[in-house]
Formats: sequence, C-alpha cells, structure tokens
Amino acid sequence: MKGLILCAGKGSRLYPFTISYPKTLIPVANVPLLHGCIDKLTEQNISEIGIVIHPSQESIIKESLQKISHWNISITYIYQQKPEGIANALLQAKDFIGQDPFILLLGDNLISISLSKLKEQVELQGNDAALLLAEVENPQDYGIAEVVGEKIMTLEEKPKNPKSNLAVLGAYVFSSSIFKASEIIKPSARGEYEITDAIQWLIQNDYPVSFYKAEVSNIDVGTMDRWIGANRKMLQEMPYENYIHPSVVLKNTKIHPPVSIDHGSIIENAVIGPYVSIGEGSTVKDCVIEDSILLSHVHLNKLSHPISKMIIGSGSALVGTEEEGGGVE
Repeated sequence: MKGLILCAGKGSRLYPFTISYPKTLIPVANVPLLHGCIDKLTEQNISEIGIVIHPSQESIIKESLQKISHWNISITYIYQQKPEGIANALLQAKDFIGQDPFILLLGDNLISISLSKLKEQVELQGNDAALLLAEVENPQDYGIAEVVGEKIMTLEEKPKNPKSNLAVLGAYVFSSSIFKASEIIKPSARGEYEITDAIQWLIQNDYPVSFYKAEVSNIDVGTMDRWIGANRKMLQEMPYENYIHPSVVLKNTKIHPPVSIDHGSIIENAVIGPYVSIGEGSTVKDCVIEDSILLSHVHLNKLSHPISKMIIGSGSALVGTEEEGGGVE
C-alpha cells in the first residue's frame, strides 16, 4: 500500500501567513502539518509516499522534509498546476499509484487517530473505498455522508441543506478504481472535480464503499481560530507535560503547561502558557503569553499587555517603549 498527501492548495484563508509559506507547513505544537501526515502513514508501515504540490512550493517543502532523518521512506513529488479539486489532484498521481491501494490524506488537516481500521477495510475486507467520518457542528462546511445502517447512500460537498452531520474528513483509503471514477465525473458548480462526486460514482456503480466513524473529528487548520484550536488540542495530547528543547535558555520564567518551545530560543523574565508554541530561534523577554502561536525567529520585548489567542509571524519583532509603558512600536 502506498501513501498520497495533497498539498497544492493556496491556503488563502490564512493570509498573510501563507502568501510565501505553504499551508501544509504551518506548525501545530511546532510540528508542520505535512510532517504529521507522514507520521500517520509511517505508523501504517507505508514507505512509498507521493506528495502533490504546486511547482512553486517544491523548494520550501523539500527543504522542510530534508531536516527529518528518522523516516525510512521514499518521497515522489507530483505536480498539480491548478487547484481544480481533490479528484483532479488524484489523477496527477495515477502513474505513481499504479494498481496499488493507497491512503489519501489532505495535507492541511490534523488527524489525531490511528488509520489502521480504515486501512483494513480496503486491504483486508476488499472494499474499493473507505472513508473517515465524524459528527460535526457545521456540516455546511464539509462533504457530508448520508448513512443508512452500515451503508453510505449519498455524498454531497458543502450542502446548503445537509442530510446529516456526518462529515467526510481528510483521510481516505482507495483501490485504483477511484481513478476511473475521477476521470468520468464532471466539474461541480464550484468548478472543481470533487472527491465526493467520484466516491458517489463508485457507490452508484456498485463498488463497495465503507466507512469508519471516529469519535472525535480531525481539524481543518483553515482559519486563524482553527489553527489556535489545533495547537491547543495537540499540546493537550502530548505524552509529556511540556516540550522544551534542551538548547532553550530559560531565565526567571514561569511555565504554565502545556507548552512547546523549539530549539535556540531564549525566554527571560516571562510567563509562558498554557497552550503556547514558540518556534525556533525566538527571543521573548518581559512578556506574558497564553493560548498563542509564535512562529520562528520572533522577538518580543517589554510588552505591557498579555498576548492571548494570537499568531505572530516568522521574523516579527514587537518591542515596548519604556516611555509609553510598554506600548508596541
């Protein structure tokens, strides 16, 4: 079985952070989303992984993955020139996948559960597709499955009047028959080749399609609020109270767990946490920070007001002035 991760989207809802920085590399608890997807695939003993990207993303994504030495995997980069939907992205990977079954992950989603039960439904039970479903509060924002008993009856992408609250999450397992379906379907009203339409074609043509219902949904890290929420969730689920790299310098600082502080950072006369991630090479002095994300090489000094529920971009510098009592200039 192979793995496929889709990363070619623009991430426009996260501008300005994603103008020059692929959405799939945004960090959650200091781990880029793409790295988390690869970890999920390697947990299933998958070593051949295709990554669908836009050509403009190639250098920065390759640079990010070259920093990781513990993966024993082979990566093939596949190009999608225009973001014309998930089914279109799949077709770009047809030659890479061949006749093998594969796990498909959306590179901008945070998945916290094991994919083993989903994998078994295609690999061992002979289904042509297996979908990860979960109940959501806002079904209009997702592809929605209408389920009767143990059978998926219909799928609809972002319906105005959802037939259920069971959302199709960003994890699938397919046989190669999904390529036939993706070649037959027409663009949706949004002008995209929808994966839900391709799966619906399989259902209508009597290909066996199953699902696994998760108790907790994944998180589409597609807005600032969701990004902060995902960071909070991952910090809560860390197997240790805090992750503070051994190179981090802490002076006269109070830590309220959970927090993650990456290598080369200096924290002095500060209160950090809970739910704070600080990227590599950052300096924080005389500040109070909670429920926030600092990307790499951020420099904060003498801020008079606590930072809460904020994302601060890479290379940012905020310095308070003593004359104005710590206002930001």
